[in-house]
Amino acid sequence: MPESTPTPRLSTKISAIAESATLKVDAKAKALQAQGRSVISYAAGEPDFPTPEHIVEAALVAARDPKAHRYTPAAGLPDLRAAIAEKTRRDSGLEVDPSRVIVTNGGKQSVYEAFQVLLNPGDEVIVPTPFWTTYPEAIALADGVAVDVFADASQNYQVTVEQLEAARTPRTKVLLFVSPSNPTGSVYSPEQTKAIGEWALEHGIWVITDEIYQNLTYDGVRATSIVEAVPELAEQTLLVNGVAKTYAMTGWRVGWTVGPADAIKALGNLQSHLSGNVNNIAQRAAIAALTGPQDAAEAMRDAFDRRRKLIVGELNKIDGFETPTPQGAFYVYPDVTALLGRTFGGVTPTTSLELADLMLDQAEVAAVPGEAFGPSGYLRFSYALGDDQLLEGVQRLQRLFAS
Repeated sequence: MPESTPTPRLSTKISAIAESATLKVDAKAKALQAQGRSVISYAAGEPDFPTPEHIVEAALVAARDPKAHRYTPAAGLPDLRAAIAEKTRRDSGLEVDPSRVIVTNGGKQSVYEAFQVLLNPGDEVIVPTPFWTTYPEAIALADGVAVDVFADASQNYQVTVEQLEAARTPRTKVLLFVSPSNPTGSVYSPEQTKAIGEWALEHGIWVITDEIYQNLTYDGVRATSIVEAVPELAEQTLLVNGVAKTYAMTGWRVGWTVGPADAIKALGNLQSHLSGNVNNIAQRAAIAALTGPQDAAEAMRDAFDRRRKLIVGELNKIDGFETPTPQGAFYVYPDVTALLGRTFGGVTPTTSLELADLMLDQAEVAAVPGEAFGPSGYLRFSYALGDDQLLEGVQRLQRLFAS
């Protein structure tokens, strides 16, 4: 009899998923710091500020309230869903009933659930590239196929309708739209957003729009939501958002999805089995964030703006760095292809992954290589760290690459 094929010990689907590259680089930097090395890390997309005091106080009050010690509806507290609906009206230009909101354990769960609900095996998702490292893995977990569409620094990392149309096939089910972008900080103009939205509407393509950096824009720029630019698109769009970045609440794990009634119903069914409700106390803190004073959030945004100008100016002093000025989020994404093939300290990097290793070893500076987000030849720096560290890290690189 023929030998039977052994059953894999673990799920082949899960085994194929890569660890988050940004978290991996940040963990390596923190491990070196724990060994006493003076590593400056630009890896994590996490504000260095404390959560504003009135939000923390709301959580303390909730922690002492026995009603907050219980389950909430799986879709979230009614008051929080109403606050999210109001924020969506204010910032995304979409009038939506709170019943069309579901609260999730951070924006990452929203992204995961969105692909699970929309995709069938073999469905294609057009992914403008550079992309956040989690997107392709979430698509693969939903048995979808990611179709990368790359825009380089000369396009300010913004794809065109023509590029999207060239990537469209009969299997195209979803367009991922992210503005402001992680990892580039690029913000699409209202005109670009409208053109892309009209293209998706014309071809019956769902849109997942990640608006987590929506309130972090600079130079008078406003991030126009794709459903504001093309209101008719709302019935085929899922809006992903959360409190993490705007309010320095990354560890509180409160995100949400807004969308059409049938999709939200499906998301609620999934979440009822996957995780149930988000932490009750964190939900009450999120209500305080969305409905309370916004001055602390504005002060953080102003600090990011100052750091943005500093890091762009200083990185562009390095021969071989081409750093477009981002208009949103808290990242810069320089093109460093001119440094590849050159020798520094006896090492000749040929990829941005090797260049990032060189920077960590020789300058004790951690950044995430472009391979985490698409093609090689780029580095992502988060400027969500203290001003002194930000400047010191770039000055180390200036000395390294001047040698």
